[in-house]
Amino acid sequence: MHYKEIIEELEGTCQYKVIHKYKQQKFYHRDDGSIKSKGMFLDVETTGLNYEKDKIIEIALVPFEFSKDGRIFNIKDDYSCFNDPGIPLSQKILSLTGLTDEMLIGKSFDVSAINNIVESVDLVIAHNASFDRKFVEKIFPIFKTKAWACSASQVSWENENIASKKLEYLAYKFGFYFDGHRAAIDCYASLHLLSKRLPISGDLALNALLKSAREKSFRIWAIGSAFEKKDELKNRGYRWWPGGQLKKRSWYIDVDENNMESELNFLKEEIYEKSIDLPIDVITPFNRFSDRLGVD
Repeated sequence: MHYKEIIEELEGTCQYKVIHKYKQQKFYHRDDGSIKSKGMFLDVETTGLNYEKDKIIEIALVPFEFSKDGRIFNIKDDYSCFNDPGIPLSQKILSLTGLTDEMLIGKSFDVSAINNIVESVDLVIAHNASFDRKFVEKIFPIFKTKAWACSASQVSWENENIASKKLEYLAYKFGFYFDGHRAAIDCYASLHLLSKRLPISGDLALNALLKSAREKSFRIWAIGSAFEKKDELKNRGYRWWPGGQLKKRSWYIDVDENNMESELNFLKEEIYEKSIDLPIDVITPFNRFSDRLGVD
């Protein structure tokens, strides 16, 4: 019996789900003459989670072409390189990435090559852009000039009845698996995910991402709010900015334009109990996920 027939028979019992190992693709749609933009999927491996003190040890860039409606066309050759952090890797990073100290010794970024690739693209995507963007902007200023999007936070996975945003879980839900936690394969697997149609809306995942990324949002800073209001703010979804780099410590929340007025009313009535002018940052794809938003 052919393996496809075996799979059909297994899945036909409703007792099994067969998933396929990801196979690298060179394109998802053939050129039909439509206008295309240039995107790039990015992933980094690092020595830790703190971009202010930890180091990038591997970076991968996978350029690709896409249309306004979210179709992915040609995927270009990837670029990846190692970087010696100058310190031994922790056991956790060794296990997570499969990298070793010996693989990194003496390696460094080709800054010119990276700049040339980034310069040519219109949009940078990462699966956890709030992590990756801060790391790369610290070393490569060119990333500050680019629009960014996040395949984890800017697709409404929950609305598609998908419970987790973790890349390995999303791949499983869309019927494939991959050998993860190396930068290049994570990029390719993420693009494969974005080529799929979402199970409830039927929209292409990349198109859903693009629509979300284009929307403007606003960051409201609850500067000077009373300490005893912290639990109320936290329960409403506010996050704490610890300060640093000339930015004051403060609670903040990101809202879209439709919800901004109601959020300001909440702050006026429940937190400050008076009218107050608060700092508000406009968030666009060019500063979203960066550390360049803050209270001066």
